Amino acid sequence: MSASGTAPAMGTVGMLRWAWRQLTSMRTALVLLMLLAIASVPGSVVPQRGVDARAVEAYFSRNPDLAPWLDRLGFFSVYTSPWFSAIYLLLMVSLVGCILPRTRVYLRALRARPPKAPKRLERLPAFGTFETDASPQEVAAAARRVLAGPRGLPARIDVVEDATSSEVRVEKGYLREAGNLVFHVSVVAVLVGVAVGALFGYRGAAIVTQGDGFANVLTQYDEFSSGALFDSDELPPFSLQLDEMVARFWTDGPQRGAPRLFRASGTYEAEPGAGEQPYRMQVNQPLDVGGSSVFLVGQGYAPVLRVTDAEGNVVFDDAVPFLPQDGTYTSNGVVKVPDASPEQLGFQGFFLPTAVSSGEEEASVSIFPGAVNPLVGLFVFEGDLGLDDGTPQSVYVLDKTNVTQLENEDGDPFRVSLSPGQQAELPNGGTIEFVDLKLFARFQVASTPLVELPLVAISVGIIGLILSLVIRPRRTWVRSRRDGSRTVVEVAGLDRVPRDDLPDDLDDLLERLRVATGVDPDTTGPREEKDRP
Repeated sequence: MSASGTAPAMGTVGMLRWAWRQLTSMRTALVLLMLLAIASVPGSVVPQRGVDARAVEAYFSRNPDLAPWLDRLGFFSVYTSPWFSAIYLLLMVSLVGCILPRTRVYLRALRARPPKAPKRLERLPAFGTFETDASPQEVAAAARRVLAGPRGLPARIDVVEDATSSEVRVEKGYLREAGNLVFHVSVVAVLVGVAVGALFGYRGAAIVTQGDGFANVLTQYDEFSSGALFDSDELPPFSLQLDEMVARFWTDGPQRGAPRLFRASGTYEAEPGAGEQPYRMQVNQPLDVGGSSVFLVGQGYAPVLRVTDAEGNVVFDDAVPFLPQDGTYTSNGVVKVPDASPEQLGFQGFFLPTAVSSGEEEASVSIFPGAVNPLVGLFVFEGDLGLDDGTPQSVYVLDKTNVTQLENEDGDPFRVSLSPGQQAELPNGGTIEFVDLKLFARFQVASTPLVELPLVAISVGIIGLILSLVIRPRRTWVRSRRDGSRTVVEVAGLDRVPRDDLPDDLDDLLERLRVATGVDPDTTGPREEKDRP
């Protein structure tokens, strides 16, 4: 401190050293770990674009005021947001900066030998003494056998002796710090594994109708997200064909309507020319191919619709996936018919797997997710669908900017309700027919490099944590000296981590040493126990 009483300026280097010490302290690492856990909460509460983009769109429609603000804060892409990444990187740097110096200290401690006994052993927290006829050399040999017995973990033992005295120095539990370091290294490994998977991995979703196929190229995905360092040219060139999609639901009991079985089966080809292989996929039983995993994450219904225009031409004849909106599989869908003449046609409506109506004036609803009484309800639009200007559109959204909704003779919106096999005439002279009903499967394709690393690291980390909690670092000294015709033996112990069982363990050690040196077990010497200063 200067003569004026003020401390000298720390300086840039000193400030950087102080900041580094603060960042690499265990307290900071714990705070960052807590912040990371808190920052992960929105990712579990708010739908994420990388997982389910359709759920994000639905959230926007339900919360038009709140959703834009959450979007600005990155709540719909929590795990790739700048603030989450900053916490993530700071935690990794903090842990590495904490582990490296502790590892150096631990390696030096491993090479060190047990310290010599204090001059006055009776001042240690646990102390005991007894006399024996055995020589100091025999006491040292007995102490070495007892302290290195099967009861303890690996121990470092040094023996110093001369003609009239001996000293045995024992240190156990030095693997406790190893377990601690293993735990922290495992946390870093988990962070590295997750980061590599996020940077180099990809995830996509595609809807495949029964009888159709899927090729692993970008244009085949309905949703696709990838890490910043992923190259789309590296997508595995596999393809698959969906031959059968089975969906069964519980028909009675408390689980009525709940999914009972989702199963997709067909063939796949790992790469062009590799030959087709059969597959059978169920929920949580993915198909692993080309380093990627294909998961069956859902299913739905795809009515086969046939549309003719006013000139009698069949301008559309295909299965149209309708996306489920609730547990009864009430589904929404869009049909776009750009080839209709003279005007393009668009249909928007719903699909009910098991439709019921309480009266002629009441709207139909679905009461069961199985296709017991399927019904399609559609509103009809004509005009420019906006498909000719090259602007990308979602196949599940109808652009109504330049279209007109058709009306019936009463001026009300025209709507058709069709069951399988039924046909309806359109106000413009065309027709629409519900030809058949197919199922579709929703596949999620994902590739996460080093996906096994976090699992292995967590397993190893738990072992390290258990070791750090169970192992007791303890130092023990057994000093003996010849006093006339007898040998005085002094035993003391010191726990480096305070525990309550040190006095009892010392009593047990004294008992075993008496037996090992030929002292009558009923002859007990004084044993002192002291509180830790």
